[in-house]
Parts: sequence; structure tokens; C-alpha cells
Amino acid sequence: MTDLTAQLADQVRAATAAATPLRIEGGGTRAWYGRPVDGQPLKLADHKGVIDYDPSELVITARAGTPMAEIETLLAEHHQMLCFEPPSFGAAGTLGGAVATGLSGPRRPFTGALRDYVLGVRVLDGQGEALRFGGTVFKNVAGFDAFRLMAGAQGSLGVLLDVSLRVFPRPRVERSLAFDLSRDAGRDWIIEQMRRPLPLSGAFHDGHRLHVRLSGGEAAVASAAAEFGGEDEALDLWPQVRDLTHPAFQGSPVLWRIALPQTAPLPEFDGRLAWDWAGGVAWLAADEIDPQVWTWAARMDGHATLFRGAKGQVFQPLASPILKLHQRIKAALDPASVFNPGRMYEGL
Repeated sequence: MTDLTAQLADQVRAATAAATPLRIEGGGTRAWYGRPVDGQPLKLADHKGVIDYDPSELVITARAGTPMAEIETLLAEHHQMLCFEPPSFGAAGTLGGAVATGLSGPRRPFTGALRDYVLGVRVLDGQGEALRFGGTVFKNVAGFDAFRLMAGAQGSLGVLLDVSLRVFPRPRVERSLAFDLSRDAGRDWIIEQMRRPLPLSGAFHDGHRLHVRLSGGEAAVASAAAEFGGEDEALDLWPQVRDLTHPAFQGSPVLWRIALPQTAPLPEFDGRLAWDWAGGVAWLAADEIDPQVWTWAARMDGHATLFRGAKGQVFQPLASPILKLHQRIKAALDPASVFNPGRMYEGL
């Protein structure tokens, strides 16, 4: 365990005094996600270690540089897990990087998003002051949820030092089934099943077949599998979906992630289309960037992100009032704008 809070605070104060931008770095496995930042590195990989973990309390607190692999191994030893199923883009990936990017895996529509499991954080603001938001128990999470703002903020609001997360018991049984259903028919079917109390934990369509994961008690999983039918398949498909290594995401220079209401139609752009999150997110592998994807996503009350092939713009363009709100929040926590400037949007 290594606590580098004092050294990191000194670097932040020096950068703010000199108006020098900082590029916050963890394990480097998610550096591709977002716009490039031209700044002095602020390295957090050595600020690591599990601070507190009592399996009976279902909470873990660790420093931001702690490898996610270490956290998940520790949880597995106690038959527990992170319900939001964070993607793993390499063994060096850190807790801070996972929270800063805010990405959740296939369990997301069934168990909740990463931000739902963040109970509290300790961060450095632009003055080098260590601030604590939230706590370590759910009943203390009240008022303005400043700690949840850190989930997906790409380090633009502060330097994550420590994070407290809720954890849950691992399911006793898991099973994966495949069905020969089209993208639209599979989406309609899984939406109907989600209205029922079933042990669903994943629904992914690779463009050819529907894949469903069941997780829970032995009797519940066996009953649902018997009712659904389908073809049994290996569970190792789901880490491929989580980490975007499945063939459905490969082979094209451009990869869009389009988050949509489940009532919205699937996009019809040139390229190969798959969906995850029970149809709540569409993945479009294409040869070229079509800016109309952003326009269409906004019209559908969704948003689109370029996961691969970005040339400048990465995230859904913000309406002017929303951008100004983001800028006011950043100015409150990072008045000199030294933390990852431009990582999400130009001027932010």
C-alpha cells in the first residue's frame, strides 16, 4: 500500500500556480477513450492499495491506482463481485480509471451502472485540497451527489484519490443460451422477458444470434432455461462482450456506441450492427465516421460515442445550456482548468 496524497497535492498546487495543464494517468489502459490531452503527466499508478474491506459490510475502499484485477481477485476470494461488471482493457487497468471513464458491462440494465455503486470518493481539487464526498454506507449518501459526478468525468473535475464501492455476492449459478432470432425480434423478446421476475444478467445480439445470460439460484436459473429453450453456450462469451474483444466489435476502423431508449428503433446506418444492454446500446462498426449518427442519436433521446476512429470529436455534442452547466461545475472544482482540459469537450 502506498499513499501519495501529499506528493500529488504538491504537483497540483504547482500546476495551478503556473497554469500548467495536467494529464492524469493511471494504468494507461483507457487512454484511448476521449480526446487527447496535451499536458504534464500526473501519475497515479503508484498511489494504490485496498484501504478497507470487510466482506460482511459489502463495501470496499481502495486508492485510485489499485489495479482492478487485484480488487476483483480479492472479492472473488470472498464470493463477491462488482455488479456493474467493469470492462477490462488490460491487466494494468486501475480503479481510478474505471470510475473516471464510467463504463459498465453487460449486467448494466439488470443490476445498475457504475455510478450507482459509488458510495464515496476522496479527490484533489484544483487548489490541491483533499475533499471527501459521500461515505462508505448507503444510508449516508444524501444531498448533492458530488461523488457520482466523478463517474465518467474523465478526470476533468478532480484527481481521484480513494473510492468506496458497494459489492454484492456472486450468483450461485450462471448459464448462457443462444437463440436464432433477428436483431429486432430478439430485442422485442428480451424486453418482454424483462417485465418478469427472471434471473437475467445479460442480453447481447451479435448481428446474427441473440445471447442471453442467466444468473442466480440453481432453481431459478434451471426454471428460466427450461422455459426459454435455446442452445447452451460457453460463459466465456460474456468477458468478450464486456471487453469489446468479441468479433462483432472488430474488423472496422470506426466503432460507434449508441445509447438508446429501448423503445427507440435501432439505427440504420452503413456498417455492421450489434446490440448489448438488452437493446439499450447499439454498436455500429463502420468504415467511415458519419456525423449524422450524433444527430440521429439526439433525435432519439440518446447519445453516441466514438469508441474507435475518432478525429477530434468523441462524445455526443452538448446543447449550449448543458455545456455551460458543465463549465460552471468544472470552474468550481478546477478554477485554473488544469485537470485533463479538453478530454471530453473543447473548452471543458
